[in-house]
Amino acid sequence: MRIIKVAVLGVLILFASCKKEDKIKLMVGHWLGHMEVSESQQLPFEFIVTLNEEGGYVMNIYNAEEVVTVDEFTFNGDSIDIRMPIFEGHISGTYTANEIKGEFIEESKERSVPFYAKYGKKDRFETEKDASVNLSGIWETYFKVNTEDEYAAKGIFMQNENKIKGTFRTKTGDYRYLDGVVTGDSMKLSAFDGSHVFLFLAKVTDSTLDGKFYSGKHTVQEFMGARNEAFELPDSNELTYLREGYDKFDFSFPNSEGEMVDLDDPMFDNKVVLVQIMGTWCTNCLDETRFYVEFMKNNPELDVQMVGLAFEYSKTEEKAFEGIKRLKEREEVPYPILLAQYGTSNKQKANEKLPMLNHILSYPTTIYIDKTGEVRKIHTGFNGPATGDKFVEFKQEFNKTIETLTAE
Repeated sequence: MRIIKVAVLGVLILFASCKKEDKIKLMVGHWLGHMEVSESQQLPFEFIVTLNEEGGYVMNIYNAEEVVTVDEFTFNGDSIDIRMPIFEGHISGTYTANEIKGEFIEESKERSVPFYAKYGKKDRFETEKDASVNLSGIWETYFKVNTEDEYAAKGIFMQNENKIKGTFRTKTGDYRYLDGVVTGDSMKLSAFDGSHVFLFLAKVTDSTLDGKFYSGKHTVQEFMGARNEAFELPDSNELTYLREGYDKFDFSFPNSEGEMVDLDDPMFDNKVVLVQIMGTWCTNCLDETRFYVEFMKNNPELDVQMVGLAFEYSKTEEKAFEGIKRLKEREEVPYPILLAQYGTSNKQKANEKLPMLNHILSYPTTIYIDKTGEVRKIHTGFNGPATGDKFVEFKQEFNKTIETLTAE
């Protein structure tokens, strides 16, 4: 009888323990997350937690018009792991029903950022004062000011009372959908897209910006800007070109089956070829890939063959191909993506793999090759949807280029 009682007691304890674990459920609704980019600064971002049809959690992260959907959650007791879509980054930590504490981790980059989130609908940034200036318009901006690495950017902002959104374009891409406020004479903008952790803080006047840009915990850059509606960046089609002595572009890299692929492959015969230099870690590359996927899907009759050359942070070849597979499956990429490099995305090392180019200035970069194998155009960077009119302009130019090449 005693043995039976002990057994029953054990079952009851186990049942109670399971019931206790079952009670730890994330609150559904609005949350405010924070990334600690320095000892004194935190990057805020908003997200909403919902349940899908199977009862699994879905996190929608909001940056102005951008919505990043995250649906890979793993739980173990009070531990939680949230894996970002496409990218390798994940949030790992502990949780209660209305709090999550941990880190945003990118192993291959050897980076982590402290993370904290609390349930409840709150403003992204607090606004203590009315805005004393309206920043709507174009701003000629320089980052890493007064250093040998100084570079130009084009600030594009739209402000409505305290609310502001926009982006900074550089000659290699853009800084995503930035969302924030102007409070008094201070501008605060942030974005977390599952890969990049961006915070911009600046003191402003009607005609100047003076601020700091935090990229995760690993980079802090000073920037200065001045209102200039006529400012333009260099032409993206003139930054990368074939070195003197080269009249062809070529490559030879493995696919996921270990087969070496080059431009002599039959898939490229009598086709216009677009070679996309990219990385699965790169959000501008993801924007560009989504554009290419949609274009290929809507124009199957065109004699166009695309191929991606991936330059990956992943430490091993196996991990690099896992990232490529994840991108292809998640975004339904119809064209092959070859592994050009792993262990680093260093552009100098990348140039050693493609010595016919004067440099690899940006991920992404696209090489346009006509049906005879001649390089007709090289486009550096990508102006994504966050750049507004510039994205529309890119699409129009792209369609015109493809129409010309396929008609020849």
